[in-house]
Amino acid sequence: MGGTFLSRHSAKLVLGIPILWIVLFMLVPYGVLLTYSFWIKKYPLFVPAFQFGNYWTLLTDPQYVQVLLRTLKIAALVSVASLALAYPFAYFLVFRLKNHTIRVFLFMGVIAPLWVSYLLRAYVWKTILGTEGILNSFLMNIGIIDEPSGIFLYNQFAMVLTLTYIFIPFMVMPIYTALEKIPGNLGEASADLGMGAFATFWKITLPLSMPGVVAGFTMTFCLSFGDFIAPFLVGGPDGQMVANVMVSQFGAALNWPLGSALAVVMLIIVLTIISLSDRFEQSGKVEL
Repeated sequence: MGGTFLSRHSAKLVLGIPILWIVLFMLVPYGVLLTYSFWIKKYPLFVPAFQFGNYWTLLTDPQYVQVLLRTLKIAALVSVASLALAYPFAYFLVFRLKNHTIRVFLFMGVIAPLWVSYLLRAYVWKTILGTEGILNSFLMNIGIIDEPSGIFLYNQFAMVLTLTYIFIPFMVMPIYTALEKIPGNLGEASADLGMGAFATFWKITLPLSMPGVVAGFTMTFCLSFGDFIAPFLVGGPDGQMVANVMVSQFGAALNWPLGSALAVVMLIIVLTIISLSDRFEQSGKVEL
């Protein structure tokens, strides 16, 4: 009797715990965040209200618009840079490198940094690009510069470089997986039909690898868009992103309603990117 009861309700128990977790630790906080976004700051605290003043501030205040556009630009640059580096690397591993052991070793070399602390990986680039870092020391030793230069750090270039290094594994993994799924006989058939290497890549390999490209671009963009550690370490005053402004609103400024509105806007943008990615994949343009 007890065994029958457990078997009958096992599916509900298995599904119920994750659903309860999602409701308590994701949906409820999102609901609280959305509620706060309509409130009004009234020194020293804030009072309940239903108004769109916080959202209007984000859309009309030049400083918030500038930060939002800067964040979108940096996330896009990081995604493009990661794609430019990840696709040739994954293509080389799958189609050019015949030694399976070396292929696994190189692939794990890209994945291994994910096992290291994110903060440590970001701080390494601060050390490399700093006035007393490896880059400045190297340039001074070969005579290109006479004294340490600060142009490599605390700017948007440093942020794009650091974020690309941090998030490139999320671009390599889906592209590598998509390329690995392409049947090898397609390339042989293409060669038998007289198509060159470039034509084969353009008409066969690239279209069939687009699911990995779309997945990698989406993950890299969303992760870069919400990052706040790298701007804090290597960004400087001109490198503040949306997440940094949101943290300051909840912290130093104590303007939770405006910070909540900013968080909701970030969530909408990220969900829009994910939805567009999913629709593009489901449209059949990138089906394997």
